[in-house]
Amino acid sequence: MSSSSSSSSSSSSSLLSPLQLPMKPIPGDCGHTFFGPFRDRLAYFYHEGRDKFFENRIQKHKSTIIKTNMPPGPLIASCPRVVCLLDAVSFPVLFDTSKVEKRDVLDGTFLPSLAYTGGHRVCAYLDPSEPKHTSLKSFILSTLSSRHHKFIPLFQTGLSELFNELEAQISSKKEAYFNTLSDTMSFNYVFRLFCDKSPSETRIGFKGPKLVDKWLLFQLAPLGSLGLLPNLLCYFEDILLRTFTFPFFLVKSDYKKLYDVFYEFGSSVLDEAESKFGIERDEACHNLVFLAGFNAYGGMKVLFPGLIKWVALAGEKVHKKLADEIRTTVEVEGGVTLSALNKMVLTKSVVYEYLRIDPPVPFQYGKAKVDFVIQSHDAAFEIKEGEMIFGYQPFATKDPKVFENPEEFVGDRFVGEGEKLLKYVYWSNGRETEETRAGNKHCAGKDLVVLLCRVMVVELFLRYETFEVESGTFMFAPSVTFKSLTKVSSP
Repeated sequence: MSSSSSSSSSSSSSLLSPLQLPMKPIPGDCGHTFFGPFRDRLAYFYHEGRDKFFENRIQKHKSTIIKTNMPPGPLIASCPRVVCLLDAVSFPVLFDTSKVEKRDVLDGTFLPSLAYTGGHRVCAYLDPSEPKHTSLKSFILSTLSSRHHKFIPLFQTGLSELFNELEAQISSKKEAYFNTLSDTMSFNYVFRLFCDKSPSETRIGFKGPKLVDKWLLFQLAPLGSLGLLPNLLCYFEDILLRTFTFPFFLVKSDYKKLYDVFYEFGSSVLDEAESKFGIERDEACHNLVFLAGFNAYGGMKVLFPGLIKWVALAGEKVHKKLADEIRTTVEVEGGVTLSALNKMVLTKSVVYEYLRIDPPVPFQYGKAKVDFVIQSHDAAFEIKEGEMIFGYQPFATKDPKVFENPEEFVGDRFVGEGEKLLKYVYWSNGRETEETRAGNKHCAGKDLVVLLCRVMVVELFLRYETFEVESGTFMFAPSVTFKSLTKVSSP
């Protein structure tokens, strides 16, 4: 449809699928305005669990496009009803900003108080059609680009510190909790990247991760859970987390500490924002804090434990193949360079397979700008202007009609001819095969994320032969504990 007005006046009979799939009404029962969302979120968090919640509705309605309610629901979100996309064919419409608006949908059906971002709608909350989006995202892309030469060496320094601490803890305690060590390394890396300073040399000292964790938790609490079994305690948790949003004043002093230290030590970044992109310094700093704290550090809290978990589960045979490829290539190339990393086909595939099987950000939202038709594999459905669309990414990237053995971690899935499947890897709010630009909502740090994951795998197998972990889930992230590390034997 060329415009909202033309699409709104179109009848269902004129909205035909290009493949002429049968047009069907979208199935699903959202229930009563209040009790329906309450019922669904109890099922989602406690009675069924996240994946089973969607699996059960696919089976019930015989459709991968359904209507349901998504948390948090009343009283936080006045309209929790969504059209849910659960296959690889329909999911990419969420990247099409000619059909879908991305305004204020980062956290789904609710928007945390703007007090958490200094009263500003930061870039992540903006639709590309909004004038500020282009300038803010261009600023972010420019900031990353100007620091590309630091990406690998800074991360290698952080990984060396992390691995030394892992070894020390395993030696003394026979195990090491990875998440805390990874969080410290991640925050230090991000701060050094943007501020050219170790956070330990500033007023926040070693408290950076805890300050950001609290700030993140208070914004995202309505979307999380401790994974309690269905009992009285879980109902108490549900009421506590999803009746009212947490007030900003509880983290105001923590956020001010973060803002002040980025304002002081990120001065070169903020200078560029003002002079090159015309962004007021205060707004640029709040965007920098969000980029560093929410997007980068917050993403790494999930990203790195998930990567370690899945590489560990791949087993010793895959570990041996990775070690052989990595060590041979590094020796030939003379170090861990971009050229060397690009030649490690199995290492690249393992990272993509992790991003496919367990994408670190599993949710995507958008609001229909116009009436349009969407397809699943076997039917077509009409989406109405104004409807909220939700995509559960793990079901799209584990679509059995696209990927063979989708629930299995296949390390070499994207080697050779398998590279053609990369267009179905959607972890970055876009296809892996597409580039991020100022005019789209593709993750600004997409290429950096892939690079850092590769470097982590490379440094891991330059140092160790194999390793074992125990994993679980805590709130939003995998929880990983190292149980053993087998170091590379000295020649």
